[in-house]
Amino acid sequence: MIGSFSFSRAFAIFSKEIIQMRRDRITLSMMLGIPLMQLIMFGFAINTDPRHLPTLVELHDNGPAVRSIIHGLEASRYFTVKGIVAGKPEVETAFKKGEALFVVSVPENFERDLLRGSQPQILLDADATDPVATSAAAGAFSQILDTALKPVLEGSGLESMTSQPVTPVIHKRYNPAGRTSVNIVPGLLGIILTMTMTLMTSIALTRETERGTLEALLSTPARPAEVMVGKITPFVVVGLMQTALMLVLARSFFGVPFVGSFIAFGAAVACFILVNLAIGFFCSTVARTQMQAMQMTFFFFLPSILLSGFMFPFDGMPKWARTIGEGLPTTHFIRVVRSVMLKGAELREVLPELGSLCIILSVVTCLAIFRYRRTLD
Repeated sequence: MIGSFSFSRAFAIFSKEIIQMRRDRITLSMMLGIPLMQLIMFGFAINTDPRHLPTLVELHDNGPAVRSIIHGLEASRYFTVKGIVAGKPEVETAFKKGEALFVVSVPENFERDLLRGSQPQILLDADATDPVATSAAAGAFSQILDTALKPVLEGSGLESMTSQPVTPVIHKRYNPAGRTSVNIVPGLLGIILTMTMTLMTSIALTRETERGTLEALLSTPARPAEVMVGKITPFVVVGLMQTALMLVLARSFFGVPFVGSFIAFGAAVACFILVNLAIGFFCSTVARTQMQAMQMTFFFFLPSILLSGFMFPFDGMPKWARTIGEGLPTTHFIRVVRSVMLKGAELREVLPELGSLCIILSVVTCLAIFRYRRTLD
């Protein structure tokens, strides 16, 4: 009957959609892969109570009590002692390079003053640019000292003291007020550039395909590298404009300082924009439609947010998650931006991160050109 519902016709359309979905492997992979990725990252990789944070020790005295303190720091699982620094210049360099989140400074005559009951001070320098990463460890520092010194002071007559045997002093560097905006806003620059640069470029070639103009582009004598440069150059200007706008807003509305090298910052921004544009170009050579290109962009964008140290402490992630994070350009860019803007880092102190960005740029560019050559075939 006309107007009656036909299950056979509905089943035929259902079968057609299943066949079409099976042929669209990219969309099907994204539908299954994105929920699986979210489950793994949120379930296993994300940790807001990080442990085993890299710590350096500045020793001006050494003895049984000092060794007990160092052992107590590592036994607490909040701190992992990576080595010894000789003085303040090394401490500054370690913080700016991101080699340590904490530096414990033991003053001269510490053992003597401790046994005299003079309650000597012991300093904990903390990189407070990320308050979430350091707050728990800094809060436990005093209790760790008491526990570590208890066996050392037994029999000395000092174990009955009502006050602490030492005076812990916690110095929160770069963000003493613990404002989350100081940490989030510089990192947000990396997230915005990742999202916009990758997305805009990823639809560059797919738009040509959907509009039917790709054949005209392929018929030109332009080489793959020339097409890539021509496609991404306008977006470089857009990325620089976004960066300038973010810096003005960060300073004006959130009071985020900029105390480091503009040369180091500019080099990182330029390299990072090119990396994301190359990634977007690579996605556009794989995807057939703009929808697929957007899906692939989101598949890359999700780990860039969660595994780069932007929202969650990088050192709190398991080793496998940190390994993946080291392969993401956003991770290295956020480190450079935070070091330059908040810690006053110079070019030489961020060269390792810039080198990582250049390596990623080279690899992605080669892959994109290779894929584009395949599309020409």
